Amino acid sequence: MRWCWIDRFIQFEVGSSAKAIKAVTLAEDYLHDHFPGYPVVPKSFLIEGMAQTAGLLVSQQFDFKLNVILAKIATVKFFDEARPGDILTYSASIEYIRKEGALTRTGCHRGEEVLGEGEIFFAIFEGGSRMPLFDRRQFLEQLRILRLFEVGRNPDGTPLALPPELVSST
Repeated sequence: MRWCWIDRFIQFEVGSSAKAIKAVTLAEDYLHDHFPGYPVVPKSFLIEGMAQTAGLLVSQQFDFKLNVILAKIATVKFFDEARPGDILTYSASIEYIRKEGALTRTGCHRGEEVLGEGEIFFAIFEGGSRMPLFDRRQFLEQLRILRLFEVGRNPDGTPLALPPELVSST
């Protein structure tokens, strides 16, 4: 992921739901231009945080081996702004996964306050003969940094196993 809009996962239930957090700080460059004297997080960045949380939840269903691409923002509503000093919680749940794609329900909260919510659809496809979208090992290392494997749980409650590519480097 070139732009990572989550800091770490705090909950990850395989095939069901996930929660991730993002601390908004005044040190983030985009806040100095959006808007001078009244810094707010652009709504597109909040959508990206929700999409990354949901997309990783969907991608895990395929052991991160298939391409899961944001295809459509089905709906999104915002109720307030995110500003420096806020700790955001992104939530995502899977509504359904089919061969053509997956529909997720997402949210963005500041504490108990809902800042935004929506539905995001992801297309799912195999890369075929094309080059992969990312280096798998490097991608899995990023997920380890985001603590996905620390908090991840399978549907039966057992811990999510570390992928074989990462087992040898622990």
